[in-house]
Amino acid sequence: MNKDIKYFGIDISHLVFDVTDSDGNYHQFKNNLSGFKKFAKFLNTESHCVMEATGYYHYQLAYYLLESGFKLSVENPLSVKRFIQMKLSKIKTDKSDSKLICEYAKQIELKLWQGNSKHQTECLQMTRLLSVYTKQSTMLKNKLHGEAVLGNPSKAVVGSLKRSLKQVQKEMKTLEEKLLILVKQVHQDVLTRLKTIPGIGNKTALMLVVLTDGFERFTSGSELCSYAGLTPVIRKSGSSVNGRSRISKIGNQKLRNLLFMCSFNACKYNKACREIYERIVAKGKSKKLALIAVCNKLLKQAFAIAKSGLIYDDTYRSTLVKN
Repeated sequence: MNKDIKYFGIDISHLVFDVTDSDGNYHQFKNNLSGFKKFAKFLNTESHCVMEATGYYHYQLAYYLLESGFKLSVENPLSVKRFIQMKLSKIKTDKSDSKLICEYAKQIELKLWQGNSKHQTECLQMTRLLSVYTKQSTMLKNKLHGEAVLGNPSKAVVGSLKRSLKQVQKEMKTLEEKLLILVKQVHQDVLTRLKTIPGIGNKTALMLVVLTDGFERFTSGSELCSYAGLTPVIRKSGSSVNGRSRISKIGNQKLRNLLFMCSFNACKYNKACREIYERIVAKGKSKKLALIAVCNKLLKQAFAIAKSGLIYDDTYRSTLVKN
């Protein structure tokens, strides 16, 4: 802990946010611009604010602090929760949480939060809406199928469902086109090279670029796999605990699901991925475990291509070749 820094633990909710500083002072502010300005009066160049990533509620305050030039860290809620559990705290209030977040800040090596660019924020918003429309499309298709198997479906119901499905699909197509244009403005080169990897199609390449911000925030393939929640968690302790290794699942679920869907095609068309899959299955391991290894391989290939400026080549040992 740097003794010159004054930490501010922030517990934020829909209407208010609670703050406890490293001197033990407690304040509560409204979660709006007026509250942000009042809180900012307590801050200076030596201040370091720390909060949890709480859904959407933390974003406005986080960007206000970032744009105002104050140091800020937005921490994984699970990390903070585990710290609180270690403190054996039996009191659960907003005031106590802000105090414990402040204690967490004083004892943990913090990374400064960078936020997203306006371009990346818009891409992510489009991606989230596409996810909603995809679920709606699936739901409508299932409902149409359900009505069809009744044998005597209502024309009014079927007609309404078909119109709704057509409208959702139209919105999806429009959004996908706009998202592609937006991504190409910044990441055209990376997008083109990613599509040279067997098993990664147009939509997958697009989503990989969006979900990783063009791979710009990662320094290694392992770090990226950890971000996706694909790293193994070993459960061993002495002679009594020897559990199965599982993936952590603490990471970007959308990225993890995307890669898992791609892994089936990668096993067919991507030589390196197919070899890993066959080797693991030959050892008697489960097919699911083999597919997770394929996900890791695919993600590391994508990272290597994004960072190197090269394209995929099956005949080359490192799977890369100069563009």
